Amino acid sequence: MYGYKYILFGIILSSSIICAQFSKKGMFTFGAITGNDVPKLWSKYQSSISYIPTISFKKNVSNQSLLDFEWSYQLQGNYSGDSLYKTIQKPYRFWTRYSNEKLEARLGLQKIIFGPTQILRPLSWFDSFDIKNPTNETNGVEALRIKWFSSNNNTFWSWLIKNDLDTISYGGRYEFLSPLGEVGLTIHSDPKNSYQIIGQTDIPIDKAHNRMAIDYRYDGIIGFWNESTLIQSKTLIESKKTQVILSTFGADYTLPILNGVLIMAETMYASNKNNDQNKIKYYSAFMASLPISITHSTMYVSQLDWAEEKTYHYLRWSSTFNNYSLNCIFSLNPKRNQYKVSENMLPKSIAGFGTNIQFMFIYHH
Repeated sequence: MYGYKYILFGIILSSSIICAQFSKKGMFTFGAITGNDVPKLWSKYQSSISYIPTISFKKNVSNQSLLDFEWSYQLQGNYSGDSLYKTIQKPYRFWTRYSNEKLEARLGLQKIIFGPTQILRPLSWFDSFDIKNPTNETNGVEALRIKWFSSNNNTFWSWLIKNDLDTISYGGRYEFLSPLGEVGLTIHSDPKNSYQIIGQTDIPIDKAHNRMAIDYRYDGIIGFWNESTLIQSKTLIESKKTQVILSTFGADYTLPILNGVLIMAETMYASNKNNDQNKIKYYSAFMASLPISITHSTMYVSQLDWAEEKTYHYLRWSSTFNNYSLNCIFSLNPKRNQYKVSENMLPKSIAGFGTNIQFMFIYHH
């Protein structure tokens, strides 16, 4: 597992010579934002420039099997006014995959994402996907992931994931499809004894732990889904155990208005039991999206933190053409002084605080 990068490099280098298909692409992003809640001594105008080049190779091993590779790298600079305050230079994807009708095995830096929820996501264990981000970017993990399609209705997943401290976590997932809906069962074990935030909640855990989850989705006149997760530390001392329960119920429906207005709502229950204290929170989210035409669309998202009495509003207009899109975003969020932490502990980005107006240009080649 630890030397897989060198193995991947050797495979890709040799395969590029004999490979039947080679492709290259890239995504360039420029964003600019301004708002009314600016950190002290920072400019009220911020911008970012990002480029992710991607190369891939594809080789048909036989009539029913395929070997392919992908490499991409993220380059990003964030500016406050004309001053560069943050740079990102890191691999974005670097994997090789073998697949046939029954099996898919992928090794390397890759995306692992599953579960039916859209915004309040208990199963965002290995990704950072955000429905509000027009680029659809998400972080990857260094992993070996295998999917076995035993039949049209049954899929088995298994994975080994390399953690930050060079430990290996492991798990698996079973998916079953029937006329009554799609069911998923997921387990994962993580031996890492250091602080981490699991998924996209603000609930931390600093012990080795196990995760178990069940999810369900039904698509009919009304779509309905649930994701429920139990995360429990491995310690044998009862008073030091951490137990996290996350459960989201959601539904969607397309209103027969104009070109069809998709509305969606989710509610999450979050329980964090630690040292005989149990903190319970509730979150809700609402989304409405409308395609104006083939080119133009709009989306509105509202989120509510019931315990903190904080609301977040997001409105986006998108115009999508062959190779590029233009996005104009308006958001209304709590200000920095409404959080129960020092402002120095909060991100310096304007996004996510106060009232914002943002423009984003995305170009694909």
